[in-house]
Amino acid sequence: MTETSETRRASCHCGAVVIEALFPRGLASASRCTCTFCRRRAAATVTALAETVTVLEGAENLTLYTWGTHTAQHYFCKTCGIYTHHRRRSNPDECGVNLGAIEGVLPWEMEPLPYSDGINHPSDRKSD
Repeated sequence: MTETSETRRASCHCGAVVIEALFPRGLASASRCTCTFCRRRAAATVTALAETVTVLEGAENLTLYTWGTHTAQHYFCKTCGIYTHHRRRSNPDECGVNLGAIEGVLPWEMEPLPYSDGINHPSDRKSD
């Protein structure tokens, strides 16, 4: 897959939430994470620049889930429960956008996807 910057829209299942974001590597950054939350959620994500993520519709319909350091912020539609995007703990200047929520994308056509090591997060390592 080629790495071409592009702006795309994503939405939840019921359509109440619609977001738009710039993907600096296009869909080439699609991956999955092994952290305790992402592996349970099982949604692949695409990297977006956090400053470009715009909620076009349904900001009032988003709910936030966060834990631990509260750096990672995961957003879900209050109505249908679909995860739309999250601010990353590994790099708060980036967001992961749910690959399956991006308009016109069929995630199964992109498999197999690489995994990032979220279990061994750098912020969890003690400094010597």
